[in-house]
Amino acid sequence: MSHDEIILTASTKKQKEEELLYLKTVKRAENTEAIKKAREYGDLSENFEYHAAKQSQAILNGRIKELEALLDRARIVEDGSEGGLTVGLGSIVEVRDLETEDEWEYTIVDASSADPINDRISYASPVGQALMRRVVGDVVEAPIPDGTARYEIIGLRHS
Repeated sequence: MSHDEIILTASTKKQKEEELLYLKTVKRAENTEAIKKAREYGDLSENFEYHAAKQSQAILNGRIKELEALLDRARIVEDGSEGGLTVGLGSIVEVRDLETEDEWEYTIVDASSADPINDRISYASPVGQALMRRVVGDVVEAPIPDGTARYEIIGLRHS
């Protein structure tokens, strides 16, 4: 797996496609209407509403381009398809920190679904990369902000 490769699950792809459609149809129309209404206020050089609407338009167009690029470049995998006996996308991995003996679970997700606060880590993160394609009983090392973490994989299931 290349570091530049983008992997999305089928459900994340669907979510991104729905967001893109919403932005192109609903949000663009709302923004166009806001610009039109702001122009009616007169002098554009000192028209706050016009400048705010144009700024919103730029942000909206940027997000649309970002989603289009993501969807164009992504390799799509079925949710949980990388299951089996090894850690893959959609795996719920139970680990033990070998230094502190703390145990917790990580869910391995695509990069756009990552939510580290809720233990949903990207396959491309340092810990995610260390866990990918490993099996129960393996000990992995991963760089973390405080140094290097050593985890033993003590459980594995697939979502």
